[in-house]
Amino acid sequence: MSALSHLPVLLEESLDALSLKSDGRYLDATFGRGGHSRPILSRLGEKGALFAVDRDPKAARSAAEIVDPRFHFRRTPFSRIGAVFETVDMKSLDGVLFDLGVSSPQLEAAERGFSFRREGPLDMRMDPESGISAKEWLLANDETTLAKIIRDWGGEPHTIARRIARAVMAVREGLQTTTDLASVVARAMPKKYYKPGHHPATQTFQALRMAVNDEISELGAGLEAATNVLKPGGVLVVITFHGLEDALVKRFVRAREGAVVPAEIPVQMGRIDPVLKLVPPVIKPSAAQVADNPRSRSAKLRKAEKR
Repeated sequence: MSALSHLPVLLEESLDALSLKSDGRYLDATFGRGGHSRPILSRLGEKGALFAVDRDPKAARSAAEIVDPRFHFRRTPFSRIGAVFETVDMKSLDGVLFDLGVSSPQLEAAERGFSFRREGPLDMRMDPESGISAKEWLLANDETTLAKIIRDWGGEPHTIARRIARAVMAVREGLQTTTDLASVVARAMPKKYYKPGHHPATQTFQALRMAVNDEISELGAGLEAATNVLKPGGVLVVITFHGLEDALVKRFVRAREGAVVPAEIPVQMGRIDPVLKLVPPVIKPSAAQVADNPRSRSAKLRKAEKR
């Protein structure tokens, strides 16, 4: 795989959206392998600072390779940003960046269990040292619950979600690998519903990964924590890779523009005093970027400013 495939999607666009200042203080809330952190550091002066978090132990090992007094890393979910960094004056950040979804290194590591194209254990945990694996999740839940997440988080039609869930639950005891699960899903889905260029298990894998990692609640809590640590005029930049994530981000920001909080957002109901302002436009990758990295085709970048 080429080095280019490891570059973050919308890299230059995200750096521009952060409006980086030489002496600014920033947070990379999804460190990954440092694809954003390293370019951010290269644009900061001696008085600048970059904080970063990630719950993946391999990300922590990659972060340890950055020896720079301006760089501060903690291994933690981004929902705990405030608690982890409260001792280093995080109430005055100039920008926070989220690059959501699964990174290329995670997909390429078969042992992580994220990819339906590479045989590996049914794991799918962002942090393989905590929580339950996808295999354990399937054993602990019922057909109705699985059908619901495939519909709501995978975007499959209700009837197809039910067919897939029924087929998976009928053989869940014997499922051991990612390819086992992918084969079951492919057989359960009628071929007329196959999408050109997409494996039929794509959306089911997405839904199951989101459930295993509690991604909806994590995203809501992470956005809330990020908003709290920004100073007035600071910016929140979020890159999403599917419609559900993008809708949650958009609704989160709109709610903090003073609108009534939608039921889909995992926060307290009611009105919220205006604290954010959406900054248009929504940015999408160019045709050239998509040609270089097909995974980027669904990416969207949204920016909001703290009032």
